[in-house]
Amino acid sequence: MTKNLKVVQILPALDGGGVERGTLEVAEGLIQHGHQAIVISSGGRLVSSLEAMGAQHIELPIAKKSLFTLLQIRPLRKLLTQLQADVIHIRSRLPGWITYFAWKGMLAATRPKLVITTHGLHSVNAYSAIVAKGEKIIAVSETVRSYLLKNYPQISPQKIALIHRGIDPKSFPYGYQADQGWLKTWYQQYPQLAEKIVITFPGRLTRLKGHIDFIALIDGLRQLEPKIHGLIVGGHHVSKVKYYEEIKNEVQNRELQNHITFTGNRQDIKEIYSVSQLVLNLSQKPESFGRTVLEPLAMGVKVVAWDQGGVSEILAALYPNGRVVKGDLDQLEKTVLQCLADPTKPNENNPFLLKIMLEKTFQLYQQISVREFPK
Repeated sequence: MTKNLKVVQILPALDGGGVERGTLEVAEGLIQHGHQAIVISSGGRLVSSLEAMGAQHIELPIAKKSLFTLLQIRPLRKLLTQLQADVIHIRSRLPGWITYFAWKGMLAATRPKLVITTHGLHSVNAYSAIVAKGEKIIAVSETVRSYLLKNYPQISPQKIALIHRGIDPKSFPYGYQADQGWLKTWYQQYPQLAEKIVITFPGRLTRLKGHIDFIALIDGLRQLEPKIHGLIVGGHHVSKVKYYEEIKNEVQNRELQNHITFTGNRQDIKEIYSVSQLVLNLSQKPESFGRTVLEPLAMGVKVVAWDQGGVSEILAALYPNGRVVKGDLDQLEKTVLQCLADPTKPNENNPFLLKIMLEKTFQLYQQISVREFPK
């Protein structure tokens, strides 16, 4: 009988976000299968959650772009040698380089196998070239796989494993309805949303998300259907105060104060989706995947988005009617109205599941490990 695997995941920090969430999901899955899960990062608020599930966290200052961070190569090499892991799984570029140089200095015959996940469509430069250094490279969508093969021709297609990100249907169940207690509190806080056609726009307040397009859309729609109300869900970083003021001014200049509501950060996005007639994604650049598109679709809530990147893959599988040619605001308005009028709901057969993502990831660990991965 072979030993259980020991997998080390490495990322800058554990403060929240999609990469961090995926790291915890893989760690929890490993623990549930009887394996050892270790995460190396500079720390963060999710460390306690990680440790509560039985995984080990090792703190190392690898989050900042500085010469000091380069000094962590030797300590990391010593640490990895002591851990005797079977697989090292890199999840970000900066700690990726630190880890790669540490790993390269280990004995080739006994060092762990090196896996790198490419989570984003990064600018193609020397810094981003770390994505090509893994013995196996995970692409989180077909969009990412195409990006890798186009921009890093030195990568053999056989080195790339296509493993879509996935969600737990228990977290976003199809047909979910918020309970009466939540609804009462919600409409007390936002009475302007009662009996309205709510179009929700989730995501951090950054220019790349496309809030200006959303505001222009609501301005046009409310003249055709006065009951339409835009809901912007998400907060802004202190560095984005000027952008927040810009989009608030855009709302005021268009006299949309009674037609668009800002909620700031919310922890009840599932409930918010359940009271939304439509969710929009208008990212100005293609996204590698598009979790904020998948979550409402998994619940049976319609989504309209630019037909690009990983978002296009999700819509093609679950709600093709929601795809719009990038930048075509006229078609966007028509598509929104058509989707609101059409009773057709998103496909309930969601292929983007957490269970499938974990199974494929663990199969990959099995294939590259010197030891068989127990089932």
